[in-house]
Amino acid sequence: QVQLVESGGGSVQAGGSLRLACKASSNTYGLYMGWFRQAPGEEREGVAAISANRETTYYADSVKGRFTMSQDKAKRTVYLQMDSLKPGDTAVYYCAAGFGGRILTVSAYKNWGQGTQVTVSS
Repeated sequence: QVQLVESGGGSVQAGGSLRLACKASSNTYGLYMGWFRQAPGEEREGVAAISANRETTYYADSVKGRFTMSQDKAKRTVYLQMDSLKPGDTAVYYCAAGFGGRILTVSAYKNWGQGTQVTVSS
């Protein structure tokens, strides 16, 4: 079972940028990889995902044009570049791996990281 470890969270002012990283313990080719976030009192929501063959990326409308998901196959790492951050982006961000389905939904993923906090101040 693949283990995932996120890093790169922190505090930033509105308009700033952060890059999150998610390192896998083993090769994740063939698995969809996703980024989710959960704010206090809110449900976990899908932010971005990349297809199993790494050819297609998907984004939630709320982050489209601001966030970019990418991968470094050699490092078994996927990234989430977050630009033009807003206070509404404040949440714990989770990396996940799974076999797909409804790509930006929690049910499509089986393996989860522990999360990393992102705080955006106005």
